[in-house]
Amino acid sequence: MDAYFEGQRIAILVDTANVYHSAKIRYQGRVDYKKLMDLIVRERKLVRAIAFVERSEDVEITPFLDALRGVGFETRIKTLRRTPDLKTKGGDWDVGIALHAAQLAHKVDCIALVSGDGAFIDLVDYLSHNGLRTEIYAFDGCVSNELTYHADYWCPIDEDWLMDK
Repeated sequence: MDAYFEGQRIAILVDTANVYHSAKIRYQGRVDYKKLMDLIVRERKLVRAIAFVERSEDVEITPFLDALRGVGFETRIKTLRRTPDLKTKGGDWDVGIALHAAQLAHKVDCIALVSGDGAFIDLVDYLSHNGLRTEIYAFDGCVSNELTYHADYWCPIDEDWLMDK
């Protein structure tokens, strides 16, 4: 057991839309969420693992949600809606992820954010200023450099984290 991680409590928050599109762009693949969880948690105590999912009104995602839940993720779902002019609306999870992280701050020692979205820089700063370790897991080339700079640790996701083809 790695002594550094011994007793550390961790929460994992996954921006699944960011991860999905990044995996598709970088490797034409899909993330294996069981591997993802195992590689992040290591010897630490997992307090919560939450996957934030955006769903289109016309797309069936039940198998994806079942797979996430099957490996231990809680799911939060927002449905993207199309306006009459065919724009999408209502699916962004940035605020929701930030609120969940803030609510978890007193229950964990570390927040692992699986997203490369630079919109989370202020969240990372907030968590750090409140004594939490912040870790970013994202695909190299699909992550804000400033986000990785502000975090305590950043780990690039690569093909080892993907589902077998």
